[in-house]
Amino acid sequence: MLKNLRMAAPPHKQVASIAMYDRYLVFAVLGILAIGLLMVYSTSIVISERTFGHPFYFVIRQSIYLILGFIVAGFTLKVELAQWESLGTKLLFLSIFLLILVLIPGIGKQVNGSMRWIGFGPIGVQVSEFAKLSVLIFMAGYLVRREQEIRTRLSGFVKPMLLLSIIALLLLREPDFGAATVVMATALGMMFLAGVRLWQFIALLISVVGALAILAVSSPYRLARLTTFLNPWEVRYDSGYQLTQSLIAFGRGGWSGVGLGGSVQKLFYLPEAHTDFLLAVLGEELGLIGLLVVTGLFVLLVTRAMMIGRKAYLQEKHFSAYLAYGLALWLAFQAMINVGVNVGVLPTKGLTLPLMSYGGSSMLIACAGIAILLRIDYELRLDFYALKSKAKNPFKTTNQTRTTRY
Repeated sequence: MLKNLRMAAPPHKQVASIAMYDRYLVFAVLGILAIGLLMVYSTSIVISERTFGHPFYFVIRQSIYLILGFIVAGFTLKVELAQWESLGTKLLFLSIFLLILVLIPGIGKQVNGSMRWIGFGPIGVQVSEFAKLSVLIFMAGYLVRREQEIRTRLSGFVKPMLLLSIIALLLLREPDFGAATVVMATALGMMFLAGVRLWQFIALLISVVGALAILAVSSPYRLARLTTFLNPWEVRYDSGYQLTQSLIAFGRGGWSGVGLGGSVQKLFYLPEAHTDFLLAVLGEELGLIGLLVVTGLFVLLVTRAMMIGRKAYLQEKHFSAYLAYGLALWLAFQAMINVGVNVGVLPTKGLTLPLMSYGGSSMLIACAGIAILLRIDYELRLDFYALKSKAKNPFKTTNQTRTTRY
């Protein structure tokens, strides 16, 4: 994947001795992926053995998803940011079409009572993951095109929210309350960073939170999830079962954990241990130390993404800046919600931990998002080196690029 970063530039811009990618970002991503794959194996080994007759079913599939994710990232790295900007609106309407399609019986695939997948034989594609990325690309382009309107007029703030409300309603029909929350929160965060007037932002934020609250309490299923986390021990054998088992896992882990593979909660006590509640088993087996390592890697990932966005903004690459900010907010919000659900400070949402939890669609889209981040950083570095070379050699016309350190 990183090889493409060097080969994507024209020959006169290839400088072998210069790092054309953010090493810290790559380190954080590879660390998260490695720990995630290890924990998918650990959490799924027993259920794989009982369900499919061998212990490696889920880890083999996750490894395939990871390989496909690297392939997708490699192709994504070759796409220039200008192309993403031109495709933003088309991708948004494509995601709306797919979200409608997934709700049609016979096309949408129902799993655990939710219509979130479009089935292609044994393969299921979770449309909500694609919708998250398409919203980020659309919003970044919109904030560039309507930058002044966003900052001076209420209409610039309301128009994109109408489209995003359609996506949120379609997600809630699946139902996928967690994805709807992430999409709306990320879009609002991007608008705030774009400089929207504070009173407009607060007013719309209150409206969105109020609408989501009404939708949550209007459904007995969602209301039960909202109220259970307040005191799961009262209904520990009913709606609070999953959360209480997660809390027991954290309690058993202590400082250093019970050892890799030594979890008891994954032995059919904690449902969805390899997907939504992977972090709970990680806390049980690797303890607080393991949790701090994972948290540190996510903090490093989000911080580097925000720094890339800041560099883009300073270089007046506003589409790149807003897209980098959006990707950072998306990863941060989804990770925080998953952590909050696992430790019992947020209602159960059904959201995976990015780049770690088992799942093909989430892995592919997350890898594509990381590749876009790397592409943003890559193009910024090319521009930086070109400008610095021109400043040092204003009359130089050769095709050689001066070797400097970023």
